[in-house]
Amino acid sequence: MPPPPGGGAQENLGIASGNGALLRVEDLKVHFQVRKGLLSTDTVRAVDGVSLSVARGETVALVGESGSGKTTLGRATLRLVVPTGGRVLFDGVDITRVPEGRLKRFRQRAQAVFQDPYSSLSPFMTVFQCVEEPLRVHGVRSRAEVQERVGRALEQVRLTPAVELATKYPHTLSGGQRQRVGLARALVLEPEYIVADEPVSMIDASSRAEVLELLRELQEKRGISFLFITHDIASARHFSDRIAVMYLGRIVELGPPAPIVSGPLHPYTRALIAAVPEPDPANRFRMRQVVPGEPPSATRVPPGCAFHPRCPQYMKGVCEAAVPQLREVEPGHWAACYLYGRP
Repeated sequence: MPPPPGGGAQENLGIASGNGALLRVEDLKVHFQVRKGLLSTDTVRAVDGVSLSVARGETVALVGESGSGKTTLGRATLRLVVPTGGRVLFDGVDITRVPEGRLKRFRQRAQAVFQDPYSSLSPFMTVFQCVEEPLRVHGVRSRAEVQERVGRALEQVRLTPAVELATKYPHTLSGGQRQRVGLARALVLEPEYIVADEPVSMIDASSRAEVLELLRELQEKRGISFLFITHDIASARHFSDRIAVMYLGRIVELGPPAPIVSGPLHPYTRALIAAVPEPDPANRFRMRQVVPGEPPSATRVPPGCAFHPRCPQYMKGVCEAAVPQLREVEPGHWAACYLYGRP
């Protein structure tokens, strides 16, 4: 589903341009050159023609196996990598190739929460210093303002009493507490858009539920837009407004969580859901279905539908003929699969 065409570039990246999508990517491509040998290179097609939008106050979950391109897409929306092709529009402004020196205001409005709470925080800085660092980078010099904003951010993520927690070092905190420090560091600049890259994958189950509940609460109170990157389709179902399923750099299914989980259209999505373990102890040892085979290398993407070598519903002469485009199979539910129309 290509998003609506974006507007032209504007000099001031802080200018608002209406109440539509906060973020849009249009036919986005991110390709990397990797060395193959002494004299040759290969092209990794990490993101290969993705169009997606995130509305104000919306959470869109990116789901897929490792290597599907989720993190690269998230980093591209933050301009942490420069796209090879296509466009990234933030609040109607094309930021795809804006010089880094002109992105300061954008960097205040768009932040990230990283996967590993153990390596994303400096062990030599207190919690206060970790959270205040973005303020210092963006020129906030008033000590009173820094203390007020850091304290407010810590309270927003339920790290209380903030005065006591602020003096601690990361190694004295639990994994869930460290992840909330990372979230406070992102929130201290009061962003409108946050890329949450596997934010709960490295913490225990109880902390995981608490962090997801906190993210939802912050979204409802402050209208933050989230791009929620996860391999866990169960977390995506409970936290997101829409789910985008990625495979080898492309979106193969897109729609609301309930129909995607209860009635997946794409064979890849069906395989992902079938592989989710059941919580029922009676079925604990029942063999789960898994996605057959291994994902091909992103340097050797199969022709046509990239999933066709692993697909149980492969149609010879059809699936490899051309890349299937997303089409609306059901209201609001899109799939890129020739089961729902031939090329």
